Amino acid sequence: MLATHDAAGLEDFCDAMHPARAAEFMEGLTAAETWEVLQAAEPTERVEIFEYLDGERQVEILQTAPPEETCQVIARMAPDDRVDLLKLIDPAIVERLLPLLPSEERRDITRLSQYPEGTAGSLMTTSVARLPESVTVGQALEEIALQTKNHETIYYIYIVDAENHLRGLITARQLLMHLGTPDENVTDLMQRDLVTVEATDDQEVVASKVADYNFMAIPVVDHEHHLVGIITHDDVIDVLREEAEEDAYRAGAIAPLQETYLNTPIHTLSWKRGMWLSALLAASFLTVYALQSFHETLDAVKWLPLFLPLIVSCGGNSGGQSATLIITSLTGGDLTLKDWWRVLRRELLMGLLLGAWLGAIAYMGALLVVDGPTPVDKLVVPITLLLVVTCSTIVGGALPLIFKRLGLDPALMSNPFVAGIIDITGIVIYMSICWLMLAEI
Repeated sequence: MLATHDAAGLEDFCDAMHPARAAEFMEGLTAAETWEVLQAAEPTERVEIFEYLDGERQVEILQTAPPEETCQVIARMAPDDRVDLLKLIDPAIVERLLPLLPSEERRDITRLSQYPEGTAGSLMTTSVARLPESVTVGQALEEIALQTKNHETIYYIYIVDAENHLRGLITARQLLMHLGTPDENVTDLMQRDLVTVEATDDQEVVASKVADYNFMAIPVVDHEHHLVGIITHDDVIDVLREEAEEDAYRAGAIAPLQETYLNTPIHTLSWKRGMWLSALLAASFLTVYALQSFHETLDAVKWLPLFLPLIVSCGGNSGGQSATLIITSLTGGDLTLKDWWRVLRRELLMGLLLGAWLGAIAYMGALLVVDGPTPVDKLVVPITLLLVVTCSTIVGGALPLIFKRLGLDPALMSNPFVAGIIDITGIVIYMSICWLMLAEI
């Protein structure tokens, strides 16, 4: 159809296929070919299919197709989606596109673009189903019928006063249930105690509220409680996915990627990994320094180095477990900074229990595997493990709380960093106990 420029056939293709399937079928086409297919579709279908294309293809189309044509797609997109897309476009092309858009859409783009990334304002859509306080059920149904095609969702309908202050909420279901009383005022039915977010709130606050209350959308207000937009559940899902990806990267001591793994240039990927590896390497030199400080003890007792990997491994693993548990709980809202004492108390108890258990296993292994030292000398291993594991669990539990208190992302205190700290601590504890016990002996 493309080869013969069969516009009718292309139109039938776009009309017959679900927009997502149509976008999937066009994955192998070039940007120019994709735009030719979209040009054959009805305006509404064109936008729906365009929104299912991957971000790179959307950007490529907007940067290569005539602005006089693509502006029609931009004008019909959801307000939040088009702002996010325009941020990825060459500013020179954006300057050519904006004057071609209707004045209302231009003002909306300018307003939404002013909100910093990561805030509720940057996520919200200004396409909101709203009604004045004075309407009846019958009037509300007539008005919503007119608004339906312009909004992402009309399940929640927001009630505002003459100055656009948010007063309440009514659902489409409630309106339909009261069809028999069309003269009833919506203010008698609406919910007044609403959960809202401010446009300047962090996106994590938004995601937490939507998840806690199981909302399909949440209203966004300004500091004077004017209704400025809503954030729908699909945008919250994107936030949760983004936050989970960032935490996963940081847990592996990697700076979060802006693009996918395969689309990230090698030099960028090398930098994001290398800067953290360099920091970890620098921390490892402290381990070298710690070992050098105890070289006399190591020279005097030849079997001591055999247990060093075991000591630092158990310490790093137990500390990493604690850090993971606390970071996950902080992210999920199960823990707050006020719980710091309970966390430290639990991690102290957990460290003593795990340290005693692992120490007993290590002591039995030392008796069976290592020849030379007496059973009394080998007590160095379980005593060290008890102290190292206890110290590790406390450090692993405390550091994410400290980072949270400083206003930093707790995920920055990832397992590799906890392990690096515990390596140094474990060596110092091990060598100190060896020195004390050998001195007594």
